[in-house]
Amino acid sequence: MSQYSHAGARVPSRRSMLLGAAGAGAGLAVGGARGAAAEGVGVPPVLVTEQASKRVLVLDPGVRVWDPVADPGVVKWAFSPVGDARYRDTRPEVSWVYPSEAKVRRHRGRTFLLTTASFGFVGVVECPSRRRYWATAVGPGDDLFNPHTAEILPDGNVVVACSTGARVRLYAASLGPHERRCAEAELKGAHGLHWDQERGVLWAMGDDELVAFGVEGTRVRPALVRRFAVPLPVAAPGKSAGGHDLFPVAGRPGRMWVSTSASVFQYDVGGDVFVQDFAGADEIVRKSVKCVGDDPRTGQVVTTVPEKGLGETWWTTTVSVHRPASAYRLVNGGIYKARWWLPV
Repeated sequence: MSQYSHAGARVPSRRSMLLGAAGAGAGLAVGGARGAAAEGVGVPPVLVTEQASKRVLVLDPGVRVWDPVADPGVVKWAFSPVGDARYRDTRPEVSWVYPSEAKVRRHRGRTFLLTTASFGFVGVVECPSRRRYWATAVGPGDDLFNPHTAEILPDGNVVVACSTGARVRLYAASLGPHERRCAEAELKGAHGLHWDQERGVLWAMGDDELVAFGVEGTRVRPALVRRFAVPLPVAAPGKSAGGHDLFPVAGRPGRMWVSTSASVFQYDVGGDVFVQDFAGADEIVRKSVKCVGDDPRTGQVVTTVPEKGLGETWWTTTVSVHRPASAYRLVNGGIYKARWWLPV
């Protein structure tokens, strides 16, 4: 398979910090699978951003066709800030449009949903209570900033990638659920974020580069310091890579999934190289992949790719599963991203 390496794109004196391996663990599911088929035993629930109904859903992995209207039991848990008094100040009626991210994290013994929406909403939501750990609205009512993903840091502060706004913001969220104090750094097309506990850096992905940021300052007054950057692989010279999804490879410590406009890779941190040597690459590697992630217990990978004929050009009703190939379908859905429910 293909291999892409880069030289001279970073500060050599910082190189030693990359040695080692990043870990990712599995967590508890929200409820159990109902009526799971044999191949579904042990498969975690599926977490999706469902833009047609403006909700984040946790769906039953034992049912291949999800129809929440006909069978409400396929929805194991759901979140929307609309109508929830705890999120009133974020103006979710205008900021919670096109939920663009949903990922689950463990922080100090608690499970949280990290979620963003294109018209400004960003939230860290306790599961299953839906209590507000922290939330804000970044330019509510338009996509001037377009929050695309978020990450929670060990000190409890929260990072947000704003794609249209071309910036990464670090909020002092540990100070309280309404805190708006933040530091920021520029990053064209900011789309992906991942906190690397082993190396103590924040990885952020934009249109054309994968950047390692140091988190400095204090918990009360944090700062982002750009340490080095790695160019993303491009389909043709002079083209933008169009970096999209960045997620840890659960089954391969020290690697991160990277999706671009044209392809899917894993970035091997220790080797400083983009590779396509992973199992299932013949199915997984394709253009326009909006999200990608694996389950370390089964080795199964989920991805989403837009399909034609829906309400928006980036929507799909299908969550693709690889190794072995199969799929889930959401009746009347408008899915953007899908991830295994694996708190880490």
